[in-house]
Amino acid sequence: MAKKTIVDFYNMKEQGEKVVFLTAYDALIAGLEEEVGVDMILVGDSVGNTLLGYDSTLPVTMEEMLIFTRAVRRGAPETFIVGDMPFMAYQTECFTAVGNAGRFIKEAGADAIKLEGGRKVSDRVRAIVDAGMLVMGHIGLTPQSAGQFGGWRAQGRTADTALTILDDALALEEAGAFSILVEGVPGEVTRIIKDQCSIPIYGIGAGSPCDGQLLIVYDMLGLFEVFQPRFVKRYGQLARDIASMLSDYAHEVREGQFPTRAHDYGMPAKELERFIAEAKSKGLIK
Repeated sequence: MAKKTIVDFYNMKEQGEKVVFLTAYDALIAGLEEEVGVDMILVGDSVGNTLLGYDSTLPVTMEEMLIFTRAVRRGAPETFIVGDMPFMAYQTECFTAVGNAGRFIKEAGADAIKLEGGRKVSDRVRAIVDAGMLVMGHIGLTPQSAGQFGGWRAQGRTADTALTILDDALALEEAGAFSILVEGVPGEVTRIIKDQCSIPIYGIGAGSPCDGQLLIVYDMLGLFEVFQPRFVKRYGQLARDIASMLSDYAHEVREGQFPTRAHDYGMPAKELERFIAEAKSKGLIK
């Protein structure tokens, strides 16, 4: 299946066809996602929580994001990939934002970048677009600025905050964003955003009205258990399954049940005899 482009995503919006959107951080998971036909992969800065052991996304660096994005590209060469701009990779000014966005495209093979924020970062969105790159906006609950919200809290549940989020969406579209990710926002608000914007609106915890849905792959697989956002549906309990398998392995090793002869490469009897004889003759064994 050919890699989708911005034209495909606009056509899918027009036709009411939902986009399947997942995160990935490595070639293995990315390859599985491509195999089942996931439309778009986000190499999220959530890698900080899921794989790197950070307590937030804030410590994630550009170099780390580029490593993971390259791995995902190798695993899913025919899937549209969005690289997530980490904290302080774009917040300061346009020159830095354009340069870091370009690294995702040039060095890591991403098709687009994502950054958090609305009207306040619209100048950086416009600068990156003017440099010839695709930008996905991210509004609502924006993890990199969660401290300003008092933590990871749903946004847009009052008229004033909903108006701000709608204004952010319109500012991002006007600045040239090709799509917007809405996170942690009531579905009623998301529906209005979707109706007012001509670009695709994707959601994570933003209800069903979106043009497509994103989940953190480790959340939906049940691999990440530190916390579970309300909007996450777990399609498995892989963390528990893996823990059980690790426990079985440890038990079998300690009890001498693994490995067995079936796991041994073996050696032809004549070669074993010759090996022992030669080793003895050379004084290597007694």
